[in-house]
Amino acid sequence: MADLGEKRLFLLDMDGTIYIDEDLFPGTIPFLDAVRAAGGRYLFLTNNSSRSVDAYIAKLARMGIHSGREDFLTSVDALIADLQGRPAYRKCYAFGTRTFREQLSEAGIPVTDRLEEDVDCLLVGFDTELTFQKLEDACILLNRGVDYIAANPDWVCPTWYGSVPDCGSVCEMLFRATGRRPRFIGKPEPAMIYLALERTGFAARQAVMVGDRLYTDIASGVNAGIDTVFVLSGEGTRGDLASGGVEPTWIFDDIDALRAAWRMGD
Repeated sequence: MADLGEKRLFLLDMDGTIYIDEDLFPGTIPFLDAVRAAGGRYLFLTNNSSRSVDAYIAKLARMGIHSGREDFLTSVDALIADLQGRPAYRKCYAFGTRTFREQLSEAGIPVTDRLEEDVDCLLVGFDTELTFQKLEDACILLNRGVDYIAANPDWVCPTWYGSVPDCGSVCEMLFRATGRRPRFIGKPEPAMIYLALERTGFAARQAVMVGDRLYTDIASGVNAGIDTVFVLSGEGTRGDLASGGVEPTWIFDDIDALRAAWRMGD
């Protein structure tokens, strides 16, 4: 049986797990303090591809959490690693925010936001700057037969007022128009978790993935072979367990309940 008390590397989803929108959950800072006090480590893993790591650092700072670039892994990081590990494309159409394009470009990926003849790959991220022109360009490119890769499959992104369509929903809309689906890179794929273990040096048995979505967060942990914690503070509910097809190792109401249970088992 898995031992929660032995966990020292906590891989934390962000939206719905440690905050929603600009509202930090009350238990987040006590949890992070407890992990550090025990000599553990946490990394923030997010499928949100609309922001750069610098933007996340600034956001957490506004909430009273000091962090550095080394504390984050994003679906864009995983996308870049995937692209750098395969033969280069001539040019990629970056369907996403300005920061999405900038991160790709800074990593040496040839990108454009225009419909050009030499585009041979469509890269899609969570686009909070979505326009109909981008949708039309994407349909033209997909009908041309270009390669099609998306940063993450999330249906929605939680906000203080509910949810908004995320990358997965936009890709579903493009499927209805073109009949094509992308190859997804972020959670539930295990790439970010493998990278986290490699960077931190912790063993898989010491790591746990914590998130509010069965189909991305929890599935990524299962796919990577590590234990998981499903928190009910965001998108996911207990009702999802009946039809999700993914079984978390533990379930807690929120991150504060996780902290209490972890400290009891330590």
